[in-house]
Amino acid sequence: MSGEGQSPMPTSMDGQIALVTGAGHGLGQAIVASLARAGCRVYGTDLNPQELIHTGRIISEAGGFFEGHAFDIRDSQSWETWVRSVYDREQAIHILVNDAGGVAGQVHHPVEAVEDADFDVVVKINLYGTFYGVRAVAPIMKRQRYGRIINISSGAGRSHSLTGIQAYTSAKAGQIGLTRQMAFELGPYNITVNNVAPGFVISNPATRRQWEAMGEDGQKALVASVPLRRLGEPEDIAAMVQFFASPAAGYVTGQVISVDGGMAMF
Repeated sequence: MSGEGQSPMPTSMDGQIALVTGAGHGLGQAIVASLARAGCRVYGTDLNPQELIHTGRIISEAGGFFEGHAFDIRDSQSWETWVRSVYDREQAIHILVNDAGGVAGQVHHPVEAVEDADFDVVVKINLYGTFYGVRAVAPIMKRQRYGRIINISSGAGRSHSLTGIQAYTSAKAGQIGLTRQMAFELGPYNITVNNVAPGFVISNPATRRQWEAMGEDGQKALVASVPLRRLGEPEDIAAMVQFFASPAAGYVTGQVISVDGGMAMF
């Protein structure tokens, strides 16, 4: 991708151009709302166009800017097309938040029973999708000599999965490794790359089903294992994303911050 010169160095988030995946619901929607309140012009993607329309209504009613475009983040060409369309319109992209992920409706099976296709689809959503996004925006951010990339991993990527899905843990751990490598590679261009690792947050139908499957005793045990004695909210995750996306985090890169009430203290 080619462009003309460098964008002015942002001194606030007002007017910054942000891309957010998984923007149709849950954590992604909370991240969009947080960035929009900070003054960003936010472009989001998700598989479900109706959910993007809903996000757009929420942001519009709050006085912010949001435009959605539905595509599958496993498709690298769709990434290139989307990033090019936003750049052609705005002549800058300052922030990328790779939030989209999940387990593709899967539940735990013993490792010997896991099919190739089931492992592949989860890795492609959570790791390949992140890689494609970083690759698409990197040339633009390098020319600007400014960028903020935030990847949303999971406590599973730092330890193990509560649901026992091997591909999810593997992909999220791989995403953390990608974060660190990209921080090292892109740092000379004033691009920071950081990772947020949420604890258990009820943010979508999948996590709601996981919560309900625990039963009352399991739910109490999970909350009791959290030093702050509560589950996280989508807004807790969005607040850390906003910090990493801000000019205030200009000397922070390659970091993984667990937003989990203190469950992972390292």
